[in-house]
Amino acid sequence: MRVRLEDVARRAGVSPKTVSRVLNDEANVSDATRKRVTAAMEEMDYRPLSSARSLAGNRSFLVAMLYDNNDNPASTYLAEIQDGVLEACDAHRYNMMVRPLRMRGDDFVNRLDAVISDHHPDGIVLTPPITDYAPLLKRLRERNVPFASVSPVSREGNIGVAMDEQLAARTMVEYLLSLGHRRIAHVMGIADHGASRWRLAGYREAMAAAGLAEDPALVVQGAFTFASGVAAARQLFALKEPPTAVFAANDDMASGVMWVANERGMKVPQDISVCGFDDIPLASQLWPALTTIRQPSREMGKVAALQLLEVLRGRGPGRLVEMPFSLEVRDSTASPR
Repeated sequence: MRVRLEDVARRAGVSPKTVSRVLNDEANVSDATRKRVTAAMEEMDYRPLSSARSLAGNRSFLVAMLYDNNDNPASTYLAEIQDGVLEACDAHRYNMMVRPLRMRGDDFVNRLDAVISDHHPDGIVLTPPITDYAPLLKRLRERNVPFASVSPVSREGNIGVAMDEQLAARTMVEYLLSLGHRRIAHVMGIADHGASRWRLAGYREAMAAAGLAEDPALVVQGAFTFASGVAAARQLFALKEPPTAVFAANDDMASGVMWVANERGMKVPQDISVCGFDDIPLASQLWPALTTIRQPSREMGKVAALQLLEVLRGRGPGRLVEMPFSLEVRDSTASPR
């Protein structure tokens, strides 16, 4: 027979109303009582009906993660963010839905309205680049839908999570300079994407600080995809004076650069040093393993969702949490010949 809320109340020695408050994550329950009720639910394998819980709390207990990823639908970065959001939601008994919202097209905000009207999410987690799409943010505020942002360009007035990507990119280029490289190329990400701007700015800062004038031929447009990394590498390696090192704005593009190097019989890192950004699982699976900046994407998704849940659970206003990065030095970089 299905375990009922009243059964859990008897096991925990509390009233059914208290069990309901725990299920609805209300604040007016002591920690000791909350633990006792939670333990009883686990012991009895109690699974509340989502519809009844939503009706009682006048909430959907649903968090929506929205993304726009026309150019790279298999993005490992997004998958990591999604896993982190799901972990946070599971911990607080919230459901999660993942929904693509293509930014291209005049009906973008209308499609956001449809998601809100059809599914009634309590809150939304936004991922780049839609974290900074002003019409979308305006509509969310008009409809009073709480949201948290992953890596927003504007830090002011946002809750969620961010990382100093400009400093991280500068750190990577300074490392290449310390190895003796001077002709360092950069493969940029999607134009007008916050991450692309920060990583390009970090590259330029490090080169300028080293007294090196920027060579426009060494800065090539990419799109955060393997294919765009391949195209950029072919352009760079065809130069009369090619680079001795390539810093790609993400690991997918860096892997494309390494593919072209191997295609041309170039040895990494003896003939060309290659490095990336993000530290997706592929980075340590490549041969040679990729030097990269570790961005804790899964943890960032989790932290962004937790800040949103702070608001939804009435625990506070939420805040923008700054996450650390690390330089992961592996075998794809070395001093130039």
